[in-house]
Amino acid sequence: MSHAFLLVSTGSGSGLTTVSLGLVRSLDRLGIRASFCKPIAQLHDGDFGPERSTQLIEHVTNIKTPQPINLHRATMLLGNDQEGLLMEEVIELFQQSTIHADVVIVEGLVADGHAGYATRLNAAVAKALDAELILVGRPEPELDDYIDIAANAFNSENGTALIGVILNKVGASGGGDAVLQLDALQSSMDQGEGAQLPATITETIAAKAFHLIGAIPWQRSLVAPRMSDVASYLQAEIVNEGDVAWRRVERIEVCARTVVNTLSVYQPHTLLIFPGDRDDVFIAACMSAMNGVPLAGILLTGGLRPNPQVTLLCAQALQTGIPVLLVEQTSYQTAVTLAQMPAEVAVDDYELIDKAMDHVANHLDATWLQARCAVERQPRLSPAAFRYQLIQQASRAHCRIVLPEGEEPRTIMAAQQCQQRHIAHCILLGNPEKIHQLALSQGIVLDPTIEIIDPVTTRQRYVEPMVALRQHKGMTTEVAEDQLQARIVLATMMLALDEVDGLVAGALHSTANTVRPAFQLIGTSESAKLVSSIFFMCLPDQVVVYGDCAINPDPNAEQLADIAIQSADSASCFGLQPRVAMISYSTGESGAGSEVDKVRQATAIVRKLRPDLLIDGPLQYDAAAIASVAKSKAPDSKVAGKANVFIFPDLNTGNTTYKAVQRSAHVVSVGPMLQGLRKPVNDLSRGASVEDIVYTIALTAIQAI
Repeated sequence: MSHAFLLVSTGSGSGLTTVSLGLVRSLDRLGIRASFCKPIAQLHDGDFGPERSTQLIEHVTNIKTPQPINLHRATMLLGNDQEGLLMEEVIELFQQSTIHADVVIVEGLVADGHAGYATRLNAAVAKALDAELILVGRPEPELDDYIDIAANAFNSENGTALIGVILNKVGASGGGDAVLQLDALQSSMDQGEGAQLPATITETIAAKAFHLIGAIPWQRSLVAPRMSDVASYLQAEIVNEGDVAWRRVERIEVCARTVVNTLSVYQPHTLLIFPGDRDDVFIAACMSAMNGVPLAGILLTGGLRPNPQVTLLCAQALQTGIPVLLVEQTSYQTAVTLAQMPAEVAVDDYELIDKAMDHVANHLDATWLQARCAVERQPRLSPAAFRYQLIQQASRAHCRIVLPEGEEPRTIMAAQQCQQRHIAHCILLGNPEKIHQLALSQGIVLDPTIEIIDPVTTRQRYVEPMVALRQHKGMTTEVAEDQLQARIVLATMMLALDEVDGLVAGALHSTANTVRPAFQLIGTSESAKLVSSIFFMCLPDQVVVYGDCAINPDPNAEQLADIAIQSADSASCFGLQPRVAMISYSTGESGAGSEVDKVRQATAIVRKLRPDLLIDGPLQYDAAAIASVAKSKAPDSKVAGKANVFIFPDLNTGNTTYKAVQRSAHVVSVGPMLQGLRKPVNDLSRGASVEDIVYTIALTAIQAI
């Protein structure tokens, strides 16, 4: 996948959207093909249309972005403990954004009072996309705590995803929460470009292992609302339209004094607020407009309009474009209301967002960004990305997968899900009436396109082909008829005769009963010395491969080497760049004994047969998996601490490890996937969930092609 930067904020009001879009602009200036993705919509107060970040980026750039997931759907999936499915949908949106892009800027959710789940979702998105995290915040005393919280929230065994911090609204009075603050009614502009970060903030950043990517100075003009925005916010009547669509308000003044004492307030971009019966102030404002002062506008309060003769006198001034609004509230009430107007760019204010993007881009460390984008990162396939990839590849395969345990409830539900998600065309073996009854008991009506084959009506036609296949082993018609009573044998014959593309079973059968017919009727491929198995273990941070955990009890060195090669090739086919660790109870040359020697010898065989593979062993599990342990136990290894294919020395070790990890860490394990057969047959754990079965069906469909 493309390099992903996930931007999250320290809280509301940090300007996350503006900074995210500004980062896109900065990368574009550097010649880096950047795209944008907002995976989950988070509508602002007053938003009723499309998600604003997506709408803004499409209007000010040529970037086409996918529509984000509805927030209601996201929270529903979370509430139903379906975070995995949600992350698959996030991956799908991200993949659409990666077309022709080197880097994708991903905007996270803001953890405000309405989104307490935001941190959890942001962390899940970061892991799903293997994204690097950039924290966006304001220079406030709590920044140190915010950085530590973010670093911990996005932490994994091999460190934190947090790489940098962008500080926004530097020098803003009142933190920049509101556009027009009461305590600044009579004041001039904020500190703006000349503002300096407080020494405490500078020291805080310097003490952290994260880069200060930028400090964006506050500019009131970049959040100045149009008069049309003010009118909409106040629900004001437009008395004189003028340039209401483009004149902007940078400050407001309540004109309660005499004209002589308010002459200083008639300044560019100022909104004058006064009662509609103050004809003297109205005339003074119009005179300033005639003298070329580009006032933002006039806001009449109290529901009062100027005397008609005064309006006639000022007609020429009004034709200069000065907007005039009217509200029913008093001047004080109106000023208080305006002081609470959020400092957010209107969703259709494309001119302002374009300027804001330039402003942000001007204050980012372009040199550091360019270097960071060029960093060679060790690829990590997240569980969500792996599952998404499985579903997409399986959907394209259009394979027929036979499920001999067709009367098993989990299998029926898995077949229904596969049909709905277009993963594969499933064939259930069993009594049709019983299967439909079982489906109804699970609350589902089976898709009519799911094929159900009754073994009673079809068993006999496989007798002669089975005899022909096994005649050299003494197979007779009577024995074939007897063995075909087992649905697993019948399903295997369907696969042997190319009537289906793959077989999945094991929810009711032991591994031996599932695999034995495949050995007898399918046989091994020409390139394989033996049949082995792997599990795809969907750990919280990444997907890794475990082999062999299901088939070979005690392989010798040559067999172990073959298992390693098969497993590495399988991992490569499913999107992993294999880094193979040969697991033992000792690391390197630290241990001795026949078991360690076997692993050491197997490693040497693989290196000789497949010098293209990155492999090391013997390695202890912690040295293979955890970077900090690898530094002390195997500092020169290119695999230690980075392994994603783990080859266990025997079945006892492999099966125990996979079940311990699966059950104790609540990890989804896909498999076992059998390697070395001529056609795909895959075994399920008898404790498999519906989700496990669905992904094993997808995996089998991919193997078939």
